Formats: sequence, C-alpha cells, structure tokens
Amino acid sequence: MYKKIDIIIPNYNNGAFLNKSIRSVIKQSFKNWRIYIVDDSSTDNSRSILKKYKNNKKIKLFYLKRNMGPGYCRNFAISKSKSELIAFLDSDDFWSKEKLKKQIDFMKKYKLPFTFTDYIPFISQSNRYLKATNIDKSLNYNQFIYNSSIGTSTMIIKRSIIKNIRFKNTNIMEDYVFKCEILRKSKIISMKLNEPLTYYRLYRGSRNSNKFKNIFNLWKLNSKYNNLNIFQNFFSIIMISINSLRKYGIK
Repeated sequence: MYKKIDIIIPNYNNGAFLNKSIRSVIKQSFKNWRIYIVDDSSTDNSRSILKKYKNNKKIKLFYLKRNMGPGYCRNFAISKSKSELIAFLDSDDFWSKEKLKKQIDFMKKYKLPFTFTDYIPFISQSNRYLKATNIDKSLNYNQFIYNSSIGTSTMIIKRSIIKNIRFKNTNIMEDYVFKCEILRKSKIISMKLNEPLTYYRLYRGSRNSNKFKNIFNLWKLNSKYNNLNIFQNFFSIIMISINSLRKYGIK
C-alpha cells in the first residue's frame, strides 16, 4: 500500500527557482518517486535548467510548443503518470527532506486517500520567512469553499479518487476548482498532517498577487463550478479573504 508516488511539476518561466524545487524532491528520504515536469513553453532559462536532468531516469521531461497554462500541464502529467499516489509541486515552491516519508506514513497509518500539510510562506524578494500556517486539521467540501487553505504543493492524493476529474482551463485558481471538485464528488474529508513540510514562495507579479482580480475570479468560479448562490458566494469570498490575511498578513 502506497509504495510509490508520482510528483507533478508544471513550470512556466520559473528558471530562477526551478532547480531548488527539483532538488528538494531528489533529496527526499523517501526514494520511490518519479517526477513529471511539464514546461509550458517557457521563454527564460528553464530549458537549460531542465537539460541537467535529462539523463535522470526518475525524471520525465515534457516541453509544450505553446503556452497552455498550469491546469493543462498538470492534466497532461496526470495522463502520463502511473503510480497510486500523486503529489503536486509548483516550480517555485520546495519541500523539506522528510515531506514525502512523513506524509505517506501518515496516509498508510490511517488509510487516508487525500492529505495535506501546513506550510511556511516566504517572501521571495527579501527572503523573509513568515509564520507557518495553522490550517484546520480536516476539511470537507462544505468547509473548503469557506477556507481554501489547502496548499497545492502540500497535497498527496490517491489516484483512484481523482478518476476523471481534471483541472479546468481557467486563467487563475484552477487548483481551487480542482480541489472543490475532488472533495464534492468523492465526499471525502481531506486530513492534515500537522507539520509544515512545504515552503511556499510569495512574490510580486505572481498569478495570485492581484487581490482584487482574485476576488472577482473567485466569485465567477464559485458561481460557475460550485453553483453557490449570491449569499453563499459572498460569505465564501469574505471567509477566504480573512483566512488569507491570517496566513500572509498584508503583503
């Protein structure tokens, strides 16, 4: 049970951070992994970074001819991967050395199909580390739409609960919709391993740095994919915004 894991890394123009992300997987104490990296037609030095790993048999590299977005990249990698467990790592984040071992042991012990961990946000420009998150120990769908705190780079999911669910082709927050759909359709509870085992990078210019745009997009996504009425949607935005302030403060 849970002997192997596939790690999916989408990348677009994160050449400055990509090597650190990949190395954080290679250095894991749990060794039975395979990485699927999908480069989304990067225009920076990402390809030269990835070339360093072309002879590593545990790392599969894919290069898209045109930019398709992180959701497409993750879906592509899911279709190529085989293992019973799937983890996601954004190419600007990285893991602590014991992340996979501790989380997989946690899943084995309690027979869990969907887990996440706390994480440590850090501000890239100043290299300042913020306080580790203190997310609720468990989240179901009805809780998650008001507290979307599960970090994508912290998740491990059993392939069988993903089934035919895929990331939507949205401009932003495709991972939020994916998590909502997983939790809603499977009716499972996602459980937290109570340790901060992932480092989450914050920086100006990232897709998630425009707060007003994020609020507008969240409203649209909640209406389209979660079928929330106006009152539910308003409460979702308020609570998610409050939780974001608790985690990161006013950046």
